[in-house]
Amino acid sequence: MLARKSCSLLLPSSSFTKPHVLHGVFHYAILLCLAVSNLSGSSGFRLDGGGCLATSSFRVLVVDDHKLFRQFICSTLGETSELQIIGEASDGPEAVQKAEELHPDLIVLDIGLPALNGIEATRRIRKLSPESKILFVSQESTGDVIREALGTGASGYVYKPDAGSELLEAVRTVLRGERFVGARFRGHDSVGGSDAIASRELPTEDACAPLQRTMEITHRHEAGFYPDDASLLDDFAQFIGPALKAGNSAIVVATESHRDGILLRLHAHGLDIGSAIEQGRYISVDAAETLSAFMVNGLPDPLRFFNVADSLLLNAAKAAKGESPRIVACGEGVALLWVQGNPEAAIRLEHLWNEMVKSYDVDVFCGYPLGSFHEQDNRIFQRICEEHSAIYCR
Repeated sequence: MLARKSCSLLLPSSSFTKPHVLHGVFHYAILLCLAVSNLSGSSGFRLDGGGCLATSSFRVLVVDDHKLFRQFICSTLGETSELQIIGEASDGPEAVQKAEELHPDLIVLDIGLPALNGIEATRRIRKLSPESKILFVSQESTGDVIREALGTGASGYVYKPDAGSELLEAVRTVLRGERFVGARFRGHDSVGGSDAIASRELPTEDACAPLQRTMEITHRHEAGFYPDDASLLDDFAQFIGPALKAGNSAIVVATESHRDGILLRLHAHGLDIGSAIEQGRYISVDAAETLSAFMVNGLPDPLRFFNVADSLLLNAAKAAKGESPRIVACGEGVALLWVQGNPEAAIRLEHLWNEMVKSYDVDVFCGYPLGSFHEQDNRIFQRICEEHSAIYCR
């Protein structure tokens, strides 16, 4: 897809529904911020003296109903020799059962679990395996939920979009016997702070909604993984609509049928797409044709790519009329490369867009078919995630 380095999903306020599990619109949605570059370097688990971790192995149980997210956690923690993944669970009852059987040192679990939510599961686990430390990793961002979660006796809370940068630090802090609260929630008295790091003001519920994130990062390059076309098109429309409504420009790089589907959804939201097209604020191009303009020997040619992207972005920038003119771009060109069995080209293209957005005021959202990823693709999936600031899975 045509993607950009940082993707601020500028979802609407009133007429556009917030697409996230927080409000029940996305059932079991996942938000990860896989800034895996922050995971590189020393994990700091082997510490000595003054409140440091022992060198023996810590046994970890991972609980999340989304397989890809469990794989991400297991892969991340598995790179540290002091952590041993002893089990996985995909729902609340299974988490309770395995906690009782295994008595792990640490349980990393989500809140939005099927059959029995993570908070209630934790209450039961605390009775059956009281020595197990609990670290929540969840997309829930409201103060009431976080307070209830920590009120169970859990030792930490990480917001899923920040897991890429905070997961290892959170695990390390919790295993030291200290409390960890994600950076965006620290400093709020009613939520409680982290013993490890200074704080920040708790965002409002609206500011934390998954596709209506705060603007701490000037640009975002995010990706969504979808089980069907309908959910993909819904999110593309949700991403594009608010920008057009504000007088900004949008670029869509997709197949013909998907471009038609996006137009229908935007029209259903009451947007005058005809005017936006006439003004040059809505640019829709075919994904396959766009790829053919810069692919050479199965890989994206940097010079040709920058020429194509420059043309699209410059035209969009000239047409933008908002108070703070911006461009949003979404598409599936990269996904086409993946489906065609060319993951290396897909990763290189994502990287090129990361470079491109350093020169443009652009937010980008990439769409991938979830069904095209299989267990053996875990490493490739992680590499794709590394190129994005956050990941969404339906």
